[in-house]
Amino acid sequence: MRELLCGRFRLGLDRPRIMAILNLTPDSFSGDGHHCDHAEALRHAEQCIAEGADILDLGGESSRPGAEPVSVQEELDRVIPVVESLKDCGVPLSVDTVKPAVMAAAIQAGASMINDINGLRDPEALSVVAGSNVGLCVMHMQGEPRTMQQEPRYEDVVAEVEQFLGRQLDRLHNAGIEKARITVDPGFGFGKRRGHNEALFRDIGRLSALAPVLVGVSRKSVLGAVTGRDVKDRVLPSVVSAVLAVQKGAAILRVHDVADTRDALRLLEAFG
Repeated sequence: MRELLCGRFRLGLDRPRIMAILNLTPDSFSGDGHHCDHAEALRHAEQCIAEGADILDLGGESSRPGAEPVSVQEELDRVIPVVESLKDCGVPLSVDTVKPAVMAAAIQAGASMINDINGLRDPEALSVVAGSNVGLCVMHMQGEPRTMQQEPRYEDVVAEVEQFLGRQLDRLHNAGIEKARITVDPGFGFGKRRGHNEALFRDIGRLSALAPVLVGVSRKSVLGAVTGRDVKDRVLPSVVSAVLAVQKGAAILRVHDVADTRDALRLLEAFG
């Protein structure tokens, strides 16, 4: 059985795990970036845990298409107090950041996982996580959030994402990082058109040969493109996509709607 090592936590991957999204930003694409208030963030975190979240993913910088970066200090001010308050909540805390300084501070404050949409390409970021025992999510992104949806191009999107993730896994291995600490994320919606996202989704199983796959399509524009639904009406498409992702080999689901996703996974286990 595969396991994911996240600091003091060992998550068995014999069943799909739910990573709850906790946006600590005012400008989330999904419209849920209202957890900037400390008390509200803690309340939402407790609700997600009660609903069955296995991991909490805290983000202090929006990565929506066209987003402008925030300063290191602003991101620290948003994220670190919440990590400190939740470090004993009973589930691993993941911090979604590309900044080495934020990674280091989050680990020091009690985070058990780093989720880097930049795929740990920054040598300083790699150095920070290599000196720790936290779990890691290595994501593929073409470009950067500000420009990533401006004419993304691939010859073979699945092969190119697979090759990138494979190279990054080799870099992490050479830095002394255990394979059991690593998950990979194809980066749905990050520098990819609708057809690219669909091709990657169909081949989740191929990518899972590299490492456990984390899938994040919750409420994203690709679901709107397929269904015609506005972001506020994408709960059902998000839950259906989560079930399909598990059937195709996903190990971790990064979602906004924990209770609905947990119910769907229970039905899949019972009737699948």
